[in-house]
Amino acid sequence: MHSIGEMGRDSGLGVSALRFYDRAGVLPPARVDPATGYRWYAPEQLDEARLLARLRQAGMPLADVRLVLAAWSGGDTGLVPRLLDGHLRRLERELADARGALSAVRARLGPKESTMTTTIRTARLTVPAREFAAALDSVRFAVGTDPELPVLGGILFDLEGEDLHVVATDRYRMAVARASTTGHGGERVQLTVPAPLVDAMRALLTGDSPALLTVDGDVIELETQGHRVAGQGLGEEFPDYRRLTRLPEGRRIPLDVPALRQVLAGQDGERCALVLTDTVTVADDACESGFESGYGSGVDGDRVGVNPAFLLDALAVGDDMLLEYVGPKAPLVLLRPGTEDAFSLLMPCTLDA
Repeated sequence: MHSIGEMGRDSGLGVSALRFYDRAGVLPPARVDPATGYRWYAPEQLDEARLLARLRQAGMPLADVRLVLAAWSGGDTGLVPRLLDGHLRRLERELADARGALSAVRARLGPKESTMTTTIRTARLTVPAREFAAALDSVRFAVGTDPELPVLGGILFDLEGEDLHVVATDRYRMAVARASTTGHGGERVQLTVPAPLVDAMRALLTGDSPALLTVDGDVIELETQGHRVAGQGLGEEFPDYRRLTRLPEGRRIPLDVPALRQVLAGQDGERCALVLTDTVTVADDACESGFESGYGSGVDGDRVGVNPAFLLDALAVGDDMLLEYVGPKAPLVLLRPGTEDAFSLLMPCTLDA
């Protein structure tokens, strides 16, 4: 017999996924210890678990996965190829539909792209080193790493008046922070600074001395304590983050950040469920790596799916934080009490109905 830990390691599903599939009736263990509740799996179930992992990796709906496993374990393999072929045809139709929709989008965007002009950016300002360092630290985790979207591989420096906002997003989360400045007070200046250059700047922001920031076109330079670093910004326009952060007001729930960190650190799946009442807790019965669409709500509180690693990153900025809940499909907002211009957004994940 295999323990749930051994089964998770050898199958590639993970412990939280196995718990989910047990409760969903897809892959129940061969034996559950009545005294301890420990799950034990028979040796032949390892092949089922590996097959289940592959089917979910291919995006097969849970209802079809049930049929595949039932037919395969029962020796009736005639149904399995038909289910696999049907799922592949469905994926091909969805891909064809997506190609058509994106072609229409490109056609609509074409004229607007051709009329865009380049803005000349110049600015020279002073920013407190510690304040600037804290702002960069609070958004660095959200920088994108997708080589297909290089513009998201940096941090937007958005200077307007005496406020310098720094913004990062990888599409699934976004972080915004602010630092005060002196010496500019002019028109809005924006430049997306690549992550390696941001990291080099951050390395210089170690003391209490002010930092001098200079923007000249696509070149940015930071100087402090006799040291300087300079480089070129990314040549693409950053998304309009102000539009993305324009959300209806939601209800704010205080977070027990240390407790949440401890629980989330033990999650090995790509998704877990938060239960929102007057507090925020992590459900122990809804963590796996491929949920179907659907959100829960009821007397026990709203349930919202999140990526536990992403949430951990957002919680790293401090122990005193709030979660603002707008709705099951809206981004979750994480912020500190009394601070409205430093926050992060986290897109929810879908959960099994």
